[in-house]
Amino acid sequence: MNLTESINMSVKTLTANKLRSTLTMLGIIIGNASVIAIVAIGQGAQRFTQQKLEAFGPNQLTIYAGTFDDQGLTNEAAELVLTDVEAITAQSPAVREVAPQIEASLRLSHQSRSKQTYVTGTTPGILYVRNLQIRQGRFFGRLEQQQSAQVVILGPAIAQTLFGRDNPLGQFVQMNNYNFQVIGVTQPKGALFGINYDEAAYVPITTMVHQLSGRRSPNGIPIDFLEISAQDQASIRAAAFQITNILTRRHGQQDFTVFANKSFQDLITQVTGALSLLLAAIAGISLLVGGIGVMNIMLVSVTERTHEIGLRKAIGATQEAILTQFLIEAVILSVTGGLIGTGIGVGGAAIVAVLTPLQPGVSASAIALATGVSGSIGLIFGVIPARQAAQLDPIIALRST
Repeated sequence: MNLTESINMSVKTLTANKLRSTLTMLGIIIGNASVIAIVAIGQGAQRFTQQKLEAFGPNQLTIYAGTFDDQGLTNEAAELVLTDVEAITAQSPAVREVAPQIEASLRLSHQSRSKQTYVTGTTPGILYVRNLQIRQGRFFGRLEQQQSAQVVILGPAIAQTLFGRDNPLGQFVQMNNYNFQVIGVTQPKGALFGINYDEAAYVPITTMVHQLSGRRSPNGIPIDFLEISAQDQASIRAAAFQITNILTRRHGQQDFTVFANKSFQDLITQVTGALSLLLAAIAGISLLVGGIGVMNIMLVSVTERTHEIGLRKAIGATQEAILTQFLIEAVILSVTGGLIGTGIGVGGAAIVAVLTPLQPGVSASAIALATGVSGSIGLIFGVIPARQAAQLDPIIALRST
């Protein structure tokens, strides 16, 4: 009997017992669907996380005063000042834009409406550093910063809270008994790490110092931290090196911390990748259970078909022919279950893409791998029942009826 005849006979045998064949494939179907869907969703989660982080600023570095160890922040007396920003801008060619920031929690009021929120004193460089887009109006300019102008840019959420459906441009909000004119509203950006950027407000850093925070230092205007954008991703390491040298030379010691957001992105990618791999491994247990199910049903099939096996051996069928047929039946069950499970997994990933912000991706290599693993499982777990069938004594098999 050649391979084609064995395949035809196997297909006829399996289709003659549709319910049993379907139940046998169920474990493989569930396992494949789980693995495909989890891997796809994991890749989608990685892409979503990277895009979310990149949306809050390209090629970003953050510099904090003080250093960190296992106990937290040390050297708390350290400070960054506005002249540090000027030095970095002038002396670091790997840096594209710098945004010094001073933050304060203030209450913004307009008529009878008010809202406590974080107000950031900064420079126009924050537009690029944080990838901010202006929905209405404009951002303040260098001249307004030099003049400590009483102007403010609102996030869309705080603008909605204070002005409702009214146009906020040209109107005034009160902060610390000062009137600030609204000159712009940013595009919605969402929240990151518990900070809702849609509720933020931005004023010139000089205005923050002179009229809102009142902070002073013998060394200059103190700032909370710096957000910096490198020229491109390849320049991030060079920018960090140059900034470290500049500030160490100015301060006489390294009393600051340079944190590359890309390192955090890489860490998140590794964590989500490890979690996806773990979940895929757990889902892969279903494939193992499905393989055991294939073996059990094939063993039952051998018992039920003892007379058929004895009869085929009596008319000349070899052990290899019997072994091949049962192996083919096991592989057909596993591959078919794998294909159906793959279709369900791809469909589940597509539903997730429609209903959530994630965009799962299913590669052709993943589908080929899942289907190949399914076939291998059928082959491996089909060996025992196939060998049992092939080794049956034809006389005993014929007498068992």
